[in-house]
Parts: sequence; structure tokens; C-alpha cells
Amino acid sequence: MYPLGACGAPIRTPDDGGPHHRLNRLEPWLDHIIALGANGLALGPIWASDTHGYDVIDHDAIDARLGDEHDFDHLIDACHQRGLRVLLDGVFNHVSDKHADVIGASTDPASAALFRHDASRPDGLSRFEGHDGLIEYDHTNPAVADRVVATMTRWLQRGADGWRLDAAYRVPPEFWAGVIARVKAQFPQCLMIAEVLHGDYAAIAADFGVDSVTQYELWKAIWSSLHDHNPHELLWALQRHAASMHARPGHFLPWTFVDNHDVTRIVTQVGPADARIAVAILMTLPGMPAVYYGDEFGFTGEKLECLGGDDAIRPALPNSPDDLLTPAGQSRLDGESAAVFGDPAGRASMMRHYQLLIGLRRRADLAWAGLSVDASHGQQMTYRVTPRSARLGSALTITLDASGEQNRLTISDAMGVLIEL
Repeated sequence: MYPLGACGAPIRTPDDGGPHHRLNRLEPWLDHIIALGANGLALGPIWASDTHGYDVIDHDAIDARLGDEHDFDHLIDACHQRGLRVLLDGVFNHVSDKHADVIGASTDPASAALFRHDASRPDGLSRFEGHDGLIEYDHTNPAVADRVVATMTRWLQRGADGWRLDAAYRVPPEFWAGVIARVKAQFPQCLMIAEVLHGDYAAIAADFGVDSVTQYELWKAIWSSLHDHNPHELLWALQRHAASMHARPGHFLPWTFVDNHDVTRIVTQVGPADARIAVAILMTLPGMPAVYYGDEFGFTGEKLECLGGDDAIRPALPNSPDDLLTPAGQSRLDGESAAVFGDPAGRASMMRHYQLLIGLRRRADLAWAGLSVDASHGQQMTYRVTPRSARLGSALTITLDASGEQNRLTISDAMGVLIEL
């Protein structure tokens, strides 16, 4: 979930006073997460920030638009009572230009030493990928490593179970290796996931010392192959995916997805029918699949390259899932939300689709399954996933046929066809 959006917090306009206890709005959704078949809640940024959450002002304070530390503690307890783990978004590559150390950098050498320098900038400070408001840390400075370790351990002590390391690809591997070793010495069960775009994922994970990386190659291949009726990109990505997992068996589990807070929604990208196929592919592959909030209801939204371009893919949630799944709840949605969320029957159907596939995945224990691409002929391809244990059943065979006007997919086992889309 992207909490600022899901909780209905203002992003670019001032919020009066605070704290506003919006984080509590997520609690009615925790049982829904379990009903879906998931076992954890991955939160986007929750720290005090200037606008969208990735422009952090204070790593030690909950964003007042979401609430305070008591609200955080309550959410952690509510999750753990239900057996849900909580992953936090670690924004450690950059901070807001309104961060106290950035403001002090012009007069305080110790503060200035925390950040990368760029002589082409009037203030001499480097920006993250051209974003004027995001100032990059200098990760060669041991003080930055100490700061990140302190932040990570502080929130783990408060009950968090792991970290997604934002923009990890911009940070030197030796920085992550040192920081993660120090954190894991205190919290060995902490899950570490690095945001990585391209490259040798298994090697990157080993160099960083993380448990997982974001599998963007697979994300792109799934929607692109369906959109273009051309499975060759998916074939290539599956071969890469299998190789990366085989490189470090039992130690590296890629973070897989068809959507997240930075990309166009899968239903908008390929349409409702192909979105169902995309989810079926995701849930029948080894890895650690993540469901972006609202996808299980068929949310739409296009990512735009402009101010506010993320708003459509980061919408507010209603008070409870009932507001999306029942006609009575539908009447409580405002006009804008109704247009985004569609009709209750369609949402319920998509939800059942997710539950069916996640249930199939769990019964077969596919996280560490073996993966092989059996065949590819023109616009048709087949792959097989084999559970780690024979007692969990026979291998699954998944066939994608992109030769017709509509893509088709079947999931079969030794007994016959299980799912046909």
C-alpha cells in the first residue's frame, strides 16, 4: 500500500495542524489482506516528508498527515495479532531539500559532508535523477551508514519486520553490504528487499547482502507480451528469472509483481481480461509476489510524467472493503471514487480470481518451485513449475496462446486443466 494515498492524505497541499490519525484507516483492511490470501503488509513511506513521502524530512518521525508513533504501534500490533508481517519503505538514498541537514549544509561542514556534491548546482548538492527537491546522501561517508543503521534498527525495535530499500540501485554495493550486516546482526530475521531495475539480480542481491530484489524485467515482459500478443519477451524473461533463482538456490527469492506505486495499473495497461492472465502468470511463477492495493478489485490508473502524475495510481481507499464489494457500500462512494472503482460485481469477480490463484499457489508452495520453459512456437509458449516436494502434487503446466484476437492461458496438472482464461 501507498499509505499517504490509501489513507486520503493531501500530497501537495498543506495539512492543517496535526497529527491526523489517518493511519488507523488501514486497520479495517487487515482482515481483507488475510481473506485475499496474503501474509504481509508492505507500506510505502510513513516518515515526515514534504509531499509524496519519498522527500523525507525526518526519519525518526511519523508523517503528521498519517498520525504519530502511537498510531504506528497500534497498526503493527493489529498486523501481528493477525499473523501479518510489516515491511517498511526505507528511503535512504536521498532526503528532502527541506531536511534540517540540507538547510544547514551551507554553513555546517558536518552537514554538508552528508551529501553528494554537484558543482553544476548553485548550492553544490547532487539531486536524485534530476528531481530538484531530492538531495542525495554521500554513501562513502561513514556517518551516513551510522545514520541508516540507527534508523533501521529503531523501527525494527518498534515492530517492523523488514525493509524495502528505495532506489537501492543508486547506492554503492559496499554501503549496503556493511549496513545490512550490522542490522542483520541484531535482527537476523529481518527481510531486506532492494529496489533494482536491471542487471544480474542474483549477483546484485549477493553483493548488497539482501534477500530479494524487485523483478522489473519480469513485470515488463508480462504486460508487454500480453499487450503486443508476442510471448518472446516473456520467454526471455522467464529464462532469466529461472537462472537468477538457480544461481543462489534457497537464498535469493525475487520480489515479483504486475503493479506498484510507480507504474500504470495493469488493468489500464492491458485491459481486464489480460489483467487476469497477467495475475495468473505472476501467481504461477517462483518468487515472492506482491499485490498492489486495489489491483484485486481491478483498479485502473495511468502513470503520467507530470506534477501529480502518480495520483491516479495511488488513490484513497474507502473505509472498508464492503464499500467496494456491496451495492450498499457503493452508494457511500463519491463520484470520483465510483468512476475509479467500477461496479461491485466486477470487483468481486476480480477478488475471487486473486483468491483462487493465491490459493493454488499456496497449496503447491510455488515460492521456491523449479521453473523451466518447455516450448515456444510462434505466438504460443509453455512453461512448467515444479513444487519443491512431490507430496505437494504434480508440476503445473502453463500455456499462453497469443495467436488469436484475445490472449488465452491454461493452467494444468497431471489430472487435467485446472484454470482456463
